[in-house]
Amino acid sequence: MNHLKLLSKIGTLLGFPTFVFGQIVPQQPNVVIIVADDLGYGDLSCYGAKALKTTGMDRLATEGLRFTQGHCTAATSTPSRYSLLTGMYPWSNPDARILPGNAPLIIDKEQVTLPKVMRKAGYVTGTVGKWHLGLGDGGVDWNKNIYPGAKEVGYDYSFIQAATNDRVPCIFIENGKGVGLEGDDPIYVSYKENFPGEPTGKENPELLRMHPSVGHSGAIVNGVPRIGFQTGGKAAQWRDEDMAELFLEKAKMFMRENKDKPFFLYYGLHQPHVPRVPNERFVGKSGMGPRGDVILEADWCISDFLKEMDRLGLTENTLVVFTSDNGPVLDDGYKDNAKELIGSHKPAGPYKGWKCSMYEGGTCVPFLIRWPAVVEPGVSDALICQIDLLASLSALVGQTYTERTDSQNTLSVFLGKSKEGRQELVIEGMHNYAFRQGDWVMIPPYRPGKAYELYNVKLDPEQTMDKSKENPTLLRNMMRRLEYLKRATGKLTND
Repeated sequence: MNHLKLLSKIGTLLGFPTFVFGQIVPQQPNVVIIVADDLGYGDLSCYGAKALKTTGMDRLATEGLRFTQGHCTAATSTPSRYSLLTGMYPWSNPDARILPGNAPLIIDKEQVTLPKVMRKAGYVTGTVGKWHLGLGDGGVDWNKNIYPGAKEVGYDYSFIQAATNDRVPCIFIENGKGVGLEGDDPIYVSYKENFPGEPTGKENPELLRMHPSVGHSGAIVNGVPRIGFQTGGKAAQWRDEDMAELFLEKAKMFMRENKDKPFFLYYGLHQPHVPRVPNERFVGKSGMGPRGDVILEADWCISDFLKEMDRLGLTENTLVVFTSDNGPVLDDGYKDNAKELIGSHKPAGPYKGWKCSMYEGGTCVPFLIRWPAVVEPGVSDALICQIDLLASLSALVGQTYTERTDSQNTLSVFLGKSKEGRQELVIEGMHNYAFRQGDWVMIPPYRPGKAYELYNVKLDPEQTMDKSKENPTLLRNMMRRLEYLKRATGKLTND
């Protein structure tokens, strides 16, 4: 047995990766990626929140590595999730935009994805919770087998919602089939016009228990108006109050059923995305209204999931990544007093910007990694990004792929063995782009009358001091580099 194989065998027996000539010998820990929805950097007590106590999320931080410069690629959901799974910048795919609930699958069936890589490495793969990457080919019959879907992306098991809480269809989909649909009551969905006789939030406000602030005037499900229209499928419609625990139970079930083999689970929380409808036992718990309540509900889900992992004896050799798809938002279409009850709480923490924004608050998100067998607890200021999970986890499990991606292997940073993170990152707001190099962020003009902005986010996290005039050479170099990236792909624009 040669030296490399011997060290690899020792690492396998001890349950942790061995470094050989600076490289990590492939291992097979269980891998769980938990992605919250619209959760801000400052919404966790381990990131400084005082008004909310997130003990479940804090456990991951205490027992693992807390990153202060963890980023998603985009300040909106679909583009961000697309990048995490494919290792591609969202602007490489013009369809990677916020999708309606009946949009076709935007990940090509032949495209490399994180679950495909993990499955190739011998993992059982599963996804539970929020999806929002499109399903089918654009003409889905929700009453039949939905193809292509999660299976074609690389998942052996799936229990998902098609898009978001506020979009139709308001049913769950398990392994490509609508859950609870009955043959004599099929469901139909439209994003163009309402179905005859169906009440809507716009025409029937007396039927609502939650009212829209903007949009969200379509189909009424569970007393809540949604985006889009649907009819039928009454027995299959979800009850918002039960969604969190249902997703949790499905995630725990997947872990239990696959505890004796390596597994990969993508667990997509639906909180704190609107409509914020917590289970009854969490109502009023935060003192901040529904948004705070659903954050505490999500935190309870994390805590309970980790306890199940403990019970199964899987904690030591399971790599858990916890993050959010983008930054926070208060009023996102419903009148739920999120703004009125926010008090001194700062959902984006020290950063400027929110969901949809090119400023740091839009994409600098919670990023926690726990793997007790390997990762020493601590804090890292390295610049990291969700887009790099594909290349990094591929290296961890000894897999390669031939497709070109934007993903970089930063596994040593993720595991706390290095502090040399990404050198640059393109950040997508709402159809606009910012560019980061080191501690500097350049924001191109995003509306008429605006000029280029330049900030040192290490010294000025609130981005109040524009340094563009003081650093013309740096600004020009960053402008050239961003233009180079545009030309290199031929797809990135600032339209």
